[in-house]
Order: sequence, then structure tokens, then C-alpha cells
Amino acid sequence: MSENVITPPSAPVVVLDHPLVQHKLTRLRQASTSTAGFRRLTREISLLMAYEATRDLALETVQIETPLEPMEGRLLSGKKLCLVSILRAGNGILDGMLDLLPAARVGHIGLFRDPATLEPVEYYMKLPEDIGARFCIVVDPMLATGHSASAAIDRLKAAGVRHMVFVCLLAAPEGVAFLSAAHPDVKIVTCAIDRELDDHGYIRPGLGDAGDRLFGTK
Repeated sequence: MSENVITPPSAPVVVLDHPLVQHKLTRLRQASTSTAGFRRLTREISLLMAYEATRDLALETVQIETPLEPMEGRLLSGKKLCLVSILRAGNGILDGMLDLLPAARVGHIGLFRDPATLEPVEYYMKLPEDIGARFCIVVDPMLATGHSASAAIDRLKAAGVRHMVFVCLLAAPEGVAFLSAAHPDVKIVTCAIDRELDDHGYIRPGLGDAGDRLFGTK
């Protein structure tokens, strides 16, 4: 297990250090936080992460009429959005982002991590037909080894997607390094980069299994 993984300088990684994000993340980490509380906090953080994930969207100038006078305003231009959830835990972030981006299309990629090899195994994929023309926000609460995220992005690129960002609650240095090396063109947005992965592939200090805590299955 490596403790000194260095992110490549070209890797676009954004760590959200906003006080509200860090406050909610600390509550999320606590073992005493209930399933209902974990869902609520994940949804709230997702809204805040969506602002950063959509920062680079293009705008166009349009003429509008306010109740008082005409003016030039700005609306989103160009590529339409698609939110892609890496199942099952990605749905916890997906729900919050849809509150802010209700018109976005949604795709799902089902991957589970083989407990012996820690490699991703695909069991489901459903994407919009025109996904190649959309800007994709790929969501998964944890960026641990980076293998699942990289596999999902491989599949999206094979489907024609050329512009996307990966969003997670927590990342490990190993996962950031792996994903950045595999896909240096994909920006990573996270709330924290934790210390390391343990021998079982869990982020330390982390927050436990995000899927189990979201759905109360353990």
C-alpha cells in the first residue's frame, strides 16, 4: 500500500474547501449519523458540488424583457447535460444534483468491485442515445482505487462522450493518481483527499461504505 502517491501536475483536481462543504462532510463522516441523516447530508453536499462541476459551462448572450425594460442576459449555451451515476451509491449524489439540474438527462453504469482483485465488474449500462453530444457529470461518492471510475469513463468515451467531469465526496491519493493518469482530460471534483487506502481498498479515515450508509443495508 503506497502512502506517498503524487498526483500528476497535469491532473485537474478541485478540492472544495468551502466552510459549508467541510461542515457537512464532517457530519457525514461520523459513525453516529443515521441513514436518514446520511442521505440528507449527501443531497445537500451534492447541490454544492454541482456548482463547481458546472463552472465551465458556456454562456450565450440573449435579449430579454424584464418587467421594467429590455436587457441582455446570459443563458447556458452549447452542450446539454447528462448526469451519469455509477451504481448504486452514485444515486445518492444524483438525487441532489437533479434538484439543481432538473432538465439534465440521466445515465447509469452498474459496476461492482471484485473483493479479491478490487477490479470493477460491469453488470448494467443505460445511457441516453445522444450522450455523445452532451457534457457529462459522472458521480460516485468514493474515488478509492480509481478503477471503477476509470472503467465508467472508458465506457462513456466509447459511447462518444468527449467532455465530462468526475464528482465524488471523498478521494484517496491512489485513486486520484490512477484516474488522472488514465484520463488526464477529466477534471476531478471532490470534498477531500484522505490519507490512504487500506488493504481492503477502503479510504482512510473515510466515512465507511457509502452505499450501505445511504441505503441502510449494513
